Amino acid sequence: MNTFKVVLITGSAGFIGSSLVKKFLFEGFKVFGVDNLNDYYEIELKYDRLKQIDNYAKINKRTWKFFKASIEDKNYMETIFKDCKPDIVVNLAAQAGVRYSIKNPEAYVKSNLIGFFNILELCKKYEIKHLIYASSSSVYGGNKNYPFSENQTINNPVSFYAATKISNEVMANSYSEIYNLSITGLRYFTVYGPWGRPDMAPMIFAKNILSRQPISIFNFGSMKRDFTFISDIVDGTYLCCLKPPVDKGSPSSNQHKVFNIGNGKPIDLLNFIERLEDAIQVKAIKNFEELQLGDVETTWADTSSLFNWVGYKPKILIEEGIPLFVNWYLEYFN
Repeated sequence: MNTFKVVLITGSAGFIGSSLVKKFLFEGFKVFGVDNLNDYYEIELKYDRLKQIDNYAKINKRTWKFFKASIEDKNYMETIFKDCKPDIVVNLAAQAGVRYSIKNPEAYVKSNLIGFFNILELCKKYEIKHLIYASSSSVYGGNKNYPFSENQTINNPVSFYAATKISNEVMANSYSEIYNLSITGLRYFTVYGPWGRPDMAPMIFAKNILSRQPISIFNFGSMKRDFTFISDIVDGTYLCCLKPPVDKGSPSSNQHKVFNIGNGKPIDLLNFIERLEDAIQVKAIKNFEELQLGDVETTWADTSSLFNWVGYKPKILIEEGIPLFVNWYLEYFN
């Protein structure tokens, strides 16, 4: 029987975070959210996500409170931990984006390293029952041994963003070993769907196709991505939240687990674009370019470990997911 009642979700105004908040509220949890609402992308979208959460919580009489805070602000975060008393902490707050990490690596040090260290320290101090954090498929770097599995070596990041996520996994493992913390890391594979991030390919493509602007197709179109629909990501994350690697007091030291969470069926980028064109009913103007610094040719998740752990099985095929995304996009952006 699940005894968890209170969850703290950082990055709660983000794409995955806001969707996960709604899932926990639907399941009857008391939910506290943290986000610094930075301007890495359009801040209005973040406020609209929060507004949607507020409306849901009000209509359904759920307990929800939001804090505008940065995880690198340890003093404020400690106040939040102390007051909210969470059973579960989900750390989704991070500076995202592979290409932006080349332009502004300092932002990644502050959020992804210092901020994550603060989360680990506070989870230790307040004896949090389970910490779940976002890793990334980018940790696999230039690995060409497909599909990617969790037992592969990840010591060759091709972006600084990936380097920070590998660091998170190593930091989490050490805290789990030293302080007996139950921690789960999730390597997310290319998430798409309603309320998505404007800096990611699906949103960029949709915007440019609709405005009759060219879209950049890198590596001259020779790329594959394991596109994973947001509801599958949320369901898998939620299931992991309810199952710590080891219950408190267990003599086992294996209390840090890392899982891939993806669709497991990569598709060619050009195929993805064609499906977008069909859903939008507008042909894209395509500019073919070289592979960008920090990018990889293919991502492909082996999700068998996550299936064995919590029964995770993605439900939304690309044929269904793209029209759902486009319908939301057209409605939201008019």
